[in-house]
Amino acid sequence: MNNQNNKGFIRNPFLLILIIATLVTAYQFFKAGSQVSTHEISYSQVVKELKDGNVTDVTYQPNGSVVEISGTYKNKKVADSKAAESIKLFQVSDKTSYQKFTSTMLPADSALADLQALAKENDVKVTVKPESSNSLWLNILINIFPLVIFGIFFVMMMNQGGGARGAMNFGRNKAKALEKSNVKVRFSDVAGAEEEKQELVEVVEFLKDPKRFTKLGARIPAGVLLEGPPGTGKTLLAKAVAGEARVPFFSISGSDFVEMFVGVGASRVRSLFEDAKKAAPAIIFIDEIDAVGRQRGVGMGGGNDEREQTLNQLLIEMDGFAGNEGIIVIAATNRSDVLDPALLRPGRFDRKVLVGRPDVKGREAILKVHAKNKPLADDVDLKLVAQQTPGFVGADLENVLNEAALVAARQNKVAIDASDIDEAEDRVIAGPSKKDRQISKREREMVAYHEAGHTIVGLVLSNAREVHKVTIVPRGRAGGYMIALPKEDQMLLSKEDMKEQLAGLMGGRVAEEIIFNAQTTGAANDFEQATQMARAMVAEYGMSDKMGPMQYEGNHAMFGGYTTQKHISEQTAYELDNEVRNLLNEARDRAAEIIQSNRETHKLIAEALLKYETLDSVQIKSLYETGQMPTDSEHHDEEDVHPLSYDEIKEKMQDEK
Repeated sequence: MNNQNNKGFIRNPFLLILIIATLVTAYQFFKAGSQVSTHEISYSQVVKELKDGNVTDVTYQPNGSVVEISGTYKNKKVADSKAAESIKLFQVSDKTSYQKFTSTMLPADSALADLQALAKENDVKVTVKPESSNSLWLNILINIFPLVIFGIFFVMMMNQGGGARGAMNFGRNKAKALEKSNVKVRFSDVAGAEEEKQELVEVVEFLKDPKRFTKLGARIPAGVLLEGPPGTGKTLLAKAVAGEARVPFFSISGSDFVEMFVGVGASRVRSLFEDAKKAAPAIIFIDEIDAVGRQRGVGMGGGNDEREQTLNQLLIEMDGFAGNEGIIVIAATNRSDVLDPALLRPGRFDRKVLVGRPDVKGREAILKVHAKNKPLADDVDLKLVAQQTPGFVGADLENVLNEAALVAARQNKVAIDASDIDEAEDRVIAGPSKKDRQISKREREMVAYHEAGHTIVGLVLSNAREVHKVTIVPRGRAGGYMIALPKEDQMLLSKEDMKEQLAGLMGGRVAEEIIFNAQTTGAANDFEQATQMARAMVAEYGMSDKMGPMQYEGNHAMFGGYTTQKHISEQTAYELDNEVRNLLNEARDRAAEIIQSNRETHKLIAEALLKYETLDSVQIKSLYETGQMPTDSEHHDEEDVHPLSYDEIKEKMQDEK
């Protein structure tokens, strides 16, 4: 911080100009003050003083067309001060005494001979100095030097900060450009994001050999949007794509585009794409794109107008009349919901990759990457550390190992042991910089049984939907979730389908009550969805025998759209609420009956979640039908966990085909 302050102090041109002006003024003042003590007299007065014997020494020096004479009085002379007017504020009197004198004379040989003879007669020391050859240049330098200095610092002021920060370079982009030889990150350096890397393999292939795609009429995505919580490795993934493709990498933050000056952001966007075109094929990485890509028309004022102009220019550059072949834009954000729809349409950011929190295997692979340069003791089990850190992202895991190294260094250890990692976990979880909440053992068990409740109800009531995935890895506000996908594309939902979904949503709370005899806040989102769906069934879709085939409230209530309240009486509103409550109670009773009838299977799924954290459809089906995990899953769990390289990702994709 101090270095930055000092650097700003030195590079401030206004302050430097002020200092130089002060020094020049002080020099001239002291020079004038030194001249005050010298008495300027005529040549005849010099002769008179020599004859009177009031001179101790004389010096003369040729200077162009005259000879300068200087000397010293034996006794000081008192005379009027010629500098009194210019420095009268500092003068006490208009009289002053002089010890030295100066004069000039024509360079006549007779005059010089007379002067020397008169000095010799009065025993006065005479000194002759040769003519100075650089006095003219010295005078010119003294007079021009301040102007030169002022000009130099004026140029420094116009280019203050260098590059895009100069006063005349507001429109230049601030992107940090890395040559392809300087991008060292590869897919093997990115752990815990194997599925995300599969999505980006096509981007690498296109950058390596674009003709292979273009000759078949294929259009590679112009933009890839990486969405996910902070610290999950979005920037690292973008660098890995550039590293694997061996292309230049331009990195910039969304906030770097917008300034207080109108038009600067749009100019910087143009400049960025111009630089990328010169280096094509290339990758442009825009971090935190929501700073500039927010939806248009939601604000007022000059700042918003400038941001919208910048966004418009970005839209044009990504998919306008001027094509940007060979340039792929990768952007990162954790707020894709606020982005402008035009930015997300096909032709711009038409591929979205969710970079979520890693599961237990992903965390183990991440820990192995960050442990490469750290000496670990024999009692350290990274697999156990991964199981003890649910919800941690890559940045958190790196922080755990770094804190463990610091703890070990404080105790002068030569290796990091298990106790150091335990201490580091506590510091990260309980410390002020911890972003993820602490998950206790009881809370983790409750989340597992809660999600297992959703799963077992979804497995039994599988008329329209199949359980696809269940996890207890926290994502967003949810401690876990279960995904049930429809068996086939559906445009219409029947009353029975919606009742099954209601029962599935109630399965989590019912499991908490049956297993732990407790009610937690984890079912809040379940109730929100269930209430919305049940109310839509009664008030919009006419699925209640008591209320009849009549619409009481606005359209598409179950899908979260804008609901327009109809004019209904208090009695009707009361009956609507009762019908909604009856539907929810019926769903709750149905879920309780299913869980009670499948207690053993429910327990198996919950225990598997506690061990593996995430179960796919094959594992869930095997547990439900046989009570055991599939053998291939068990073998997969025992294999070496490591981040896959680019070639391994391609081979895996070919095997899956």
